[in-house]
Amino acid sequence: MAEKLRVTLVKSPIGAIPKQKATIESLGLRKMHKTVELPDNEAIRGMIWHVKHLVKVEEI
Repeated sequence: MAEKLRVTLVKSPIGAIPKQKATIESLGLRKMHKTVELPDNEAIRGMIWHVKHLVKVEEI
């Protein structure tokens, strides 16, 4: 596993179900094309898996 993950919001969560909107918020993504660096652990990967259609992920 990489040390960190770079996660970018590439699709709007407006039409997403409320649980997915909450997951996007908890990842720290508030606006379109915003990028955050998060630690690479199982909890973060699980959150990303649930919103994988809305985000782009890179290992760094």
